[in-house]
Amino acid sequence: MIDILTGFAVIALAIVVGWIAGRTGVLGPNARPVLARLSFSVLSPFLLFSVLSTADVRALFSALLPVSAIAAVSVMLVFSVVSILLLRRGVARTTIGALASGYVNGNNIGIPIALYLLGDAAYSAPIVLLQLLLFAPIALAVLGATVQGRTSVVGILRSTVTNPIIIGSLLGVLVSVSGIELPPIVQDPIRLIGQAAVPLMLIAYGLSLHGTRLLEPGTGLRDVVIAATLKLAAMPAIAWALGAFAFGLEGRDLYAVTVLAALPTAQNVFNFAQRYETAEVVARDAVFVTTIGSVPVLLLVSVLLG
Repeated sequence: MIDILTGFAVIALAIVVGWIAGRTGVLGPNARPVLARLSFSVLSPFLLFSVLSTADVRALFSALLPVSAIAAVSVMLVFSVVSILLLRRGVARTTIGALASGYVNGNNIGIPIALYLLGDAAYSAPIVLLQLLLFAPIALAVLGATVQGRTSVVGILRSTVTNPIIIGSLLGVLVSVSGIELPPIVQDPIRLIGQAAVPLMLIAYGLSLHGTRLLEPGTGLRDVVIAATLKLAAMPAIAWALGAFAFGLEGRDLYAVTVLAALPTAQNVFNFAQRYETAEVVARDAVFVTTIGSVPVLLLVSVLLG
């Protein structure tokens, strides 16, 4: 249990450092957008290539993947329906809110949580691959079409396949599938650059917290509440029910899919919102609320199923 809290403490420290940097102004007024672009276009592709190139792709065919996929898609669809029909939000804003509901932090929180709670970091691989190879391309294509006016199929496909995050992910999967073992002279520099992505993303998030009030009325509070409720309550419950009654999972596997579903909203959602300048406050607040709220949820899941 101490290891779990330690993992969250490490993440919290990076966010606090970013907030202090924003408050003191030591990085200048353009730090946040520069760090966001650096993380999105340069560092994250290196990180994802490093992680996926060494992942066990056989994990894709385990029962963990369909359970995680159905649980995520279910909550994202619920948010989309509520957002469009009841809240009257646009497509781009709905896309960010839907991601906040079901796109989990499978990397910088999911990997250590999988290691600390489940005993094996590989448990996070299926949901990471699912999100990177399916959810992210679809979401980025929708955002590109609605925000930047890319409405042609060719334009959407071009923007998707040229996206640096997708390129890094696909190249990593290709290396893993081919069985190629990259020599240290290639893998080590890639890993070194990629390791800078997580702290810089968290620092950029901390910078965004300075000078703003979280959960202010009129800034998308209803979107955040709905997304956080779906993420922290509905998604773990759906994953557990599907795993136990539809897929016959039990023991560690059932525990694993429930833990993965209880992870907080991914920092990438805030990164996407920044990149396309859409619902940044909603994404920021959802990441914050679910990160804090996931601690008691994960502890409860550990007590009940661990």
